[in-house]
Amino acid sequence: MHIELNRKMILDKIHGCWLGKNIGGTIGGPFEGNRRLLDIQGFTTEKGEPLPNDDLDLQLVWLLALEAVGAKKLTANELSDYWLSYIAPHWNEYGVAKSNLAMGFLPPLSGELHNEKWKTSNGAWIRSELWACLTPGFPNIAVKYAIMDASIDHGLSEGTHAEVFTAVLESLAFFESNIRTLIETALTYIPDTSMITSTVRLVLDCYDKQIPWQETRDRIVENVKSVGWFQAAGNIGFTVLGLMYGEGDMLKSLCYAVNCGDDTDCTAGTVGAVMGIIMGAEGIPQELKEYVGDRIVTISINGSYHLFTPKTCTELTSRVMKLIPEVFVAHGVTMDWTGENIIDTEQRDKILAGYAHTVFARSPLSFEVPGSLHTQAIVEYKRDPIVKPGEDFSLTITLQNLRRDSRYYSVLPYLPAGWTADYDRTAHSTYMQRPHGETGITKIEMTIRVGEKIEPINQFPVIIQVSQHGIPITVPIVLLG
Repeated sequence: MHIELNRKMILDKIHGCWLGKNIGGTIGGPFEGNRRLLDIQGFTTEKGEPLPNDDLDLQLVWLLALEAVGAKKLTANELSDYWLSYIAPHWNEYGVAKSNLAMGFLPPLSGELHNEKWKTSNGAWIRSELWACLTPGFPNIAVKYAIMDASIDHGLSEGTHAEVFTAVLESLAFFESNIRTLIETALTYIPDTSMITSTVRLVLDCYDKQIPWQETRDRIVENVKSVGWFQAAGNIGFTVLGLMYGEGDMLKSLCYAVNCGDDTDCTAGTVGAVMGIIMGAEGIPQELKEYVGDRIVTISINGSYHLFTPKTCTELTSRVMKLIPEVFVAHGVTMDWTGENIIDTEQRDKILAGYAHTVFARSPLSFEVPGSLHTQAIVEYKRDPIVKPGEDFSLTITLQNLRRDSRYYSVLPYLPAGWTADYDRTAHSTYMQRPHGETGITKIEMTIRVGEKIEPINQFPVIIQVSQHGIPITVPIVLLG
């Protein structure tokens, strides 16, 4: 597929996204965590001093990862490595995920284990702008990266639903300015059963019935009281409230979101980013741009690593623009920068069609095995990976043949002393020629019998030798004692 994009327009909208993110975060930042109804009319901080915001910091680290690893090879596992090295905070889901990653649990398992309280929280959807800016008008590709990102610290839970929602909305905002249309389309990418969906629908219904925004805000709080504050469903609701009730006025939209309370830097930051994309940097009111300026201030990036990140919204925009062609090529799309936009939307929508719903159908107690170009391996644990001496623990390794050949797999687990396993020692895969070019799938069922000697953290590999390929697949298994 080949497309043409208007360079001047895309650059202006990306710059507007980052300016809006900074403006919103600076208006909302001082009121983060406030649970009462507010009455903020604008900035309350010193002019020319944008507030630091982890919502933006993490995206700068993802930018470094993408620049180093490349769009074709980037996975959640590479992002996890950058997370452990570059990101300082250990609070809430950030800390749980870092602990799980350090023990060897890969995404999305890293975002599920020991994370019942925070996997539905706000840490993921607040960092979706990078993926949208890299994929203007191509929401399916944005979704792929958003899930990679969110699954690290939110598994496949509502925290990840939320980032898919915002990534789609922001990617489409490059070519669609109707807020209602953007929201309705973004909802189609997440499960109908998600609390994100019910909360957004509630806001739209209240707006249609001309219910005052204050009452709508209270209805959101009531709708999500089972999960409490600092959670994605409620704050996505406040974000959508700001976008709908603001009716295209950027400052009004930001203030509505902030005045709902709770995670105000996140809600206003996302409202600002969405409005910034729609309006472009040139369309953002001058008084808002002048108050915050172009500078980026970081707070969550480890040590000297911040030396490598962009220092201004202008620099960030330039570096994102350079990556856009590479991201498209990695997904079968070539492009030219021109003075107009030419996109075959029918062909566009075939790329990664249904990807989000396919991933959300997977078990959250699963992970993709890194490092194989010829076979995709996914491991699914049948229960939480916590065992006692003498117990059985079952898992499934699914192998998807990515090449046009037949092959044999030889399986060998390197178990701790005194542990045993039942499994098929060999398996066979045939490439299946189907209308859509699907590849052969083989499942290996394994039951591990835990020995009497057990460690707090039990790590061992399952080696899968693939015929006609010299480098085996190494499946990292981690079980907690």
